[in-house]
Amino acid sequence: MSQLAGVVRLLKTEHDRLNRQLQGISAALSAFGAAYRKPKARRSKMSAAARARIAAAQRLRWSKRKGRNGQTKAVSGVPKKRTISAAGRKRIAAAQKLRWAKVRAKAA
Repeated sequence: MSQLAGVVRLLKTEHDRLNRQLQGISAALSAFGAAYRKPKARRSKMSAAARARIAAAQRLRWSKRKGRNGQTKAVSGVPKKRTISAAGRKRIAAAQKLRWAKVRAKAA
């Protein structure tokens, strides 16, 4: 039993020695890591005039897309919204009423 206690004591001392070494290595890495770290890329500031030009161009794109400024055709692949006339809606409603009348006649 005393031999086992001696082995455990030796293992504990080795564990402590290795922990001290790891702490030293970690401290060195943190010290050198800060010195060799890549600097963050900084964004360049945009002038107010440049922002205004970009905003104006975007407003123009949106107005073209929405069909303003006398433009009626589809822009950038977006089709115009289609509408149906009142007469067309009446024809569709009449046809639907006929279809339902046929279904009710078969059920009765």
